[in-house]
Amino acid sequence: MTALTTDLAPPDPSVPTAVLILAAGAGTRMKSSVPKVLHRICGRTLLAHSIHAAAGLDPDHLVAVVGHERERVTEACAEVSETIGRPISTAVQETQDGTGGAVRAGLTGLPDEFDGIVVVTAADVPLLTGEALRELRDHHVATGSHVTLMTSTAPDPTGYGRVLRTQDGEVTEIVEQADATPQQKLITEVNSGVYAFDSTTLRAALGRLGTQNAQNEVYLTDVVAVARSMGKTVHANHIDDAALVAGCNDRLQLSVLGAELNRRILVDLMLGGVTVVDPGTTWVDIDVRVNADAALLPGTQLHGRTVVGEHAVVGPDTTLTDVEIGDGATVIRTHGSASVIGAGAQVGPFAFLRPGTHLGADGKIGTFVETKNATIGEGSKVPHLTYVGDATIGEHTNIGASSVFVNYDGVSKSRTTVGSYCRTGSDNMFVAPVTVGDGAYTGAGTVLRQDVPPGALAISGGRQRNIEGWVADKRPDTPSAHAARRASEAAGSSGDQADPANSKEMDEQ
Repeated sequence: MTALTTDLAPPDPSVPTAVLILAAGAGTRMKSSVPKVLHRICGRTLLAHSIHAAAGLDPDHLVAVVGHERERVTEACAEVSETIGRPISTAVQETQDGTGGAVRAGLTGLPDEFDGIVVVTAADVPLLTGEALRELRDHHVATGSHVTLMTSTAPDPTGYGRVLRTQDGEVTEIVEQADATPQQKLITEVNSGVYAFDSTTLRAALGRLGTQNAQNEVYLTDVVAVARSMGKTVHANHIDDAALVAGCNDRLQLSVLGAELNRRILVDLMLGGVTVVDPGTTWVDIDVRVNADAALLPGTQLHGRTVVGEHAVVGPDTTLTDVEIGDGATVIRTHGSASVIGAGAQVGPFAFLRPGTHLGADGKIGTFVETKNATIGEGSKVPHLTYVGDATIGEHTNIGASSVFVNYDGVSKSRTTVGSYCRTGSDNMFVAPVTVGDGAYTGAGTVLRQDVPPGALAISGGRQRNIEGWVADKRPDTPSAHAARRASEAAGSSGDQADPANSKEMDEQ
């Protein structure tokens, strides 16, 4: 951004500031049942991005102008208001009569006695930052301007309003694309749609606007020419980073701006000490926090308010939403949401962490393990092929492979508790509600329907019985029967005999 010149007076911090966010448009080019401003990039709606930027000004008043799908947009404003911890008022633009009409509506959301700076921005400019808005306001105050518009230079200015200047460089007016002459369309300095106004000048100029243009709308851009005709001063605050004020009107622009914002997020992370092995396949939402010396491997997606600790390794091919990862943890080829992974823990590959999973420090959730509403204690391991739902597992316990925590009876869910230092066998069924005490063992294949006392060994099922000749009798002339006959003949010729202790006659059935 262009720095303020040194001969400008310092901004007056006592000047009241209000921000109007224009969010009333239908956004028909999105071709969506969702209002344009509620489409998302990098974890926030377009509207939320604009509100966060506006909040960076710490304004005295923050007003969103709503119109199309006003109930949904107003509800979204309330959600963001709760997130940022400051009130957001809404004003309704009853008819879609242009940006000038939107600002007229927005002014009704301010106190009648408001006298200060009105910053106007749009809800579809997601890369705009609070820093850029502060520079605009400070430039406006320092120059003593009545109108200050943020401008940029566009390699392809098609669709943008062109900024007209005198030979001395003074801004005279803004001409919209539809009203521009062929000569004016060659101008590459464009209006960003972001302004700072003296409130008195703005109100007076809006009262003089008409609809004599190609769109038959009230253009806010006409305030520039009207203000000059009133003898007011108009300045431009030119920014070098055109992406900051790039608008989003269709799905293509949504994708392009999302990719650019993601690139900027990753650059900030890498400059802050995070390793991103392949930025081209790594996506990180704007509210994610990744600490220094963490590593993100290819195919990693971090969403929501995920937090990655120092020296943690995430990926490859991992998608996490609202997951807290402790220092030094490793998460490989995993899908997880609303979960906590302790320091030094290992997760994956091919694990599925559903909401409510809490894995303790140095614990393990291994290959093809699914967890939900489960607390797994420090140093405990669930290594393979297991479902753990609605369960509490103590510290330093090992759950055998292919186990299932049977938590649902078709009507309600119940909880299983496994103590600390337990060793459970493979293929166990924990039929909730059931408790396994500290230090207990369970045998392979055990179905646990009753509590197991601390230090006990639980085994279910009768002694194994081998029914000799069953295949030949019940499945004659099958490949299995032929294989069994050949094996018996080979054993007989070598003198081997079956163990009579494990044999039962058919009549014992």
